Amino acid sequence: MTQMSISNKSLFISFEGIDGCGKSTQVKMLMNRFESDGIDSLLVREPGGTQISEEIREVLLKNRNENMAERTEALLMTASRAQLTHDVIIPSLDSGLIVIADRFKDSTLAYQGGGRGLDINYLLQLNDFATFELDPDITFFIDVTADEGHRRLNSKNPDRIEGAGKIFQEKVREQYLKLARIYPDRFIVLDGEKTAEEIHQIIRLEIKTIREK
Repeated sequence: MTQMSISNKSLFISFEGIDGCGKSTQVKMLMNRFESDGIDSLLVREPGGTQISEEIREVLLKNRNENMAERTEALLMTASRAQLTHDVIIPSLDSGLIVIADRFKDSTLAYQGGGRGLDINYLLQLNDFATFELDPDITFFIDVTADEGHRRLNSKNPDRIEGAGKIFQEKVREQYLKLARIYPDRFIVLDGEKTAEEIHQIIRLEIKTIREK
């Protein structure tokens, strides 16, 4: 396979999708490609990525008897993101790294906006506050149906959000598709039914294109 011909100039790439879409597989494949090509890059995940953010992740995803309020969920998600952005993402981009995020601010718009029904305009403002108004340069949305995502997960111990059900996941998917229409300059919608290698090759081509502009 040919080496990806791009420089080490900073670039912020995010991956999005419903649970079970294959997003994390693509993140790992891209990181492996960057490492083999000698490209300086960093992988972060959400929620998580710093000690404080990982502690918030535990609160967010743990199944418990008490129901978490939708606004609590949104605030915790963006609190985790604020710490990660401040401590890791912005300094890494400033130093010239390529940063790959396994979820970023669009997840809040899709999950807490589309899935939980919270006001999108409020979430947009909250996101901008948490991320110091930082947006990804390119966002890869891997699209599968809720039925397909559920089939792939096949988890006996889903976390609190994975276990929210297929109707919830379909609402999340619909919101992602809306976001793709709102932000066509950075959203790339990928058919999650393709093979992992086919999707990976498309991603590599899109990154090469944006780097050559």
